[in-house]
This record gives sequence, structure tokens and C-alpha cells, in this order.
Amino acid sequence: MTRTTVTMTPDLQAYVLEHNRPRPDDVLRDLAEETARAQGAQAQMQIGPEQGAFMTLLTRVVAPRLAVEVGTFTGYSALCIARGLPEGGRLLALDVSEEYTAVARRYWQRAGVDDRIDLRIAPAIETLRALPRDAQIDLAFLDADKSGYIGYWEEIVGRMPPGGVVLADNVFAGGLVVESDADLDEGGEGSGMAESIKAFNAHAAADDRVEIAMLPIGDGLTVARRV
Repeated sequence: MTRTTVTMTPDLQAYVLEHNRPRPDDVLRDLAEETARAQGAQAQMQIGPEQGAFMTLLTRVVAPRLAVEVGTFTGYSALCIARGLPEGGRLLALDVSEEYTAVARRYWQRAGVDDRIDLRIAPAIETLRALPRDAQIDLAFLDADKSGYIGYWEEIVGRMPPGGVVLADNVFAGGLVVESDADLDEGGEGSGMAESIKAFNAHAAADDRVEIAMLPIGDGLTVARRV
């Protein structure tokens, strides 16, 4: 019998965080609390603390000279990546919202990582296309508009050296990726996002430039390594 993933209850999440090192500190906790308080339902766009710990650890393993984040929101994931960067490593953070990223800037400064982050307020696809073709992106995190994932993927993977890693968030689309296309075509909340994510998942899985593991972290996290 294939074992399924255990449901992440609040008690189990607390247990997970208790056994992570490092645990979320005051900066991350305050950022999460401010986001939840100020953004309401939009706060669900923020990654969970266990995913943040994983991303910091993975960044330290990859040791990227250049990391890229597509979709920064209030800055939690960028802060987690920035803390894992090696000496001289940089994070290029891409977003279109001055409002959300103003919160991010405050917390990056408080954490002492603002000098490692280059925030660009512009459509991410334009910024990516403007990068030199020989720019080497060692680590990337996709967490923006789902309809743009395939375009972001192509711009990033084509600039990755062997061993480069791409993370793509929300690849479960709230569980809707297992719904039939006919059911999604009937519409309903999240159906458009699910269609985009299903198309992206198929595109990434068929890309022979990478090896992929899709993990049940949060709303699904794909980890791809450039071969």
C-alpha cells in the first residue's frame, strides 16, 4: 500500500516547528502576524514557516551567487532565501506591488538582509527577459500569477547552470489539479488558476532539462534541478 501524507494539523505544525533549526525568530513571526492582520484573506499568499525553514536550508545547500524570486508579496519568502545566501550572494526579488513590498522592505532592513536583495517593481516577465542570456541563475522561487509560470520557467531554466534549482509554489492549486478538465471548464472559484497550474505542471514534467520532485508542502511545492 502506498503511504499518503499525514494531514498537517495545528498541533502537528507546532511539533514540526519545534524540531526545526533555526525556528522562526521575532522578525519572521512579526512579519507573519502583520501580514495576517493587515491583508486578511490575501495573507494566504504567504508561505508557511515550515516552508520558510526548508527554503533557507535549501538555499544554504545550493549556495547561489544569484537567486531570483518571482512574486514577493510582503517579503517572508525573500527573507528566508536571503538568510541562506552565501557571502556575496544576491537575491533579485520581482513584484508589481509597491504596497506589499513596502512591508517587505521594513522587515528586510530589520533582519539586516536588505543589502542582499535587489527589489524590482515591474512585470516579472519583462525583468527576466531583460537579463543577459548568459546570466547564471542558481536558485529561483516562483510564487506569482499562475498564468505566467510557464513563461517564468522558460526564462529562468534557460539561464541555469547544471545543479541550479527551481522551486514552484501552489502546484496543487488547492487540490483542484486532480479535477477533470470538464469540471474546471464549468468555472467556479479557482478554476482558472487550476487550469494554469495543470498546464505548468505538465510543461515542467515534460522538460528533459530538469529532474523534478513534487512535494506535499503547503499547497504543493515542485523542486526541479537543472541536469
